[in-house]
Amino acid sequence: LGTEINKVCMDQYEKVYGSPMKIMATHGGLECAIMGAKYPNWEMASIGPTIKYPHSPDEKVNIASVARTWEYLKAVLANIPNK
Repeated sequence: LGTEINKVCMDQYEKVYGSPMKIMATHGGLECAIMGAKYPNWEMASIGPTIKYPHSPDEKVNIASVARTWEYLKAVLANIPNK
């Protein structure tokens, strides 16, 4: 958890959302697991909007959370350190 990308994600999350980021394991993030197996040295984070009832006929996305996620992604990308 002490990676550069994680620090950027945590710092920018607090700036965009106004509260500390909670790190947790979820059923999501399959793409990170697949890419991490192929590229074990990559630093990755899985982010996204609030979704209810994923992968079901009742799947719904919170539209306001899409806009917040976009602002967060832009902030993260703008603050990734050069290597």
